[in-house]
Amino acid sequence: MTERYSAGIIPVRFKVADLPQLLLLRVYNLWDFPKGMLEEDEDHITAAKREVAEETTLVDYEFHWGFEYIDTGPYSQGKISRYFIAECASGKVSLPVNPQLGRPEHHDFRWMNIHEARSLVRPRLIPVIDWIEEKLELKT
Repeated sequence: MTERYSAGIIPVRFKVADLPQLLLLRVYNLWDFPKGMLEEDEDHITAAKREVAEETTLVDYEFHWGFEYIDTGPYSQGKISRYFIAECASGKVSLPVNPQLGRPEHHDFRWMNIHEARSLVRPRLIPVIDWIEEKLELKT
């Protein structure tokens, strides 16, 4: 099985609710963070920034945690997703039309707290949620 990488950003907002809010996107019944495949000669962080802009129009964010990342285990024929965390200044998200598809890539988006996110994501993302919780110092 060949490893293939996608890269994404976990957008986070603070001070909008009791707990930080994470942005997840939905396609059919699957919730995930904004991400996509690396293009030729593209590094992970460049791909992550490009994908979050293409999928959500978010461009105003800061990498307060540096470029630390977490990789998922292999899934879907060896694909591995690498995620970075970034704080968003704005919660304004739109789902633009993908020119290749003629429609948005996702059906919905939602800002949600870590508990809501944990209840909606697939099992392969639970270690990612645990990592976010640790990085945001939410574990009690």
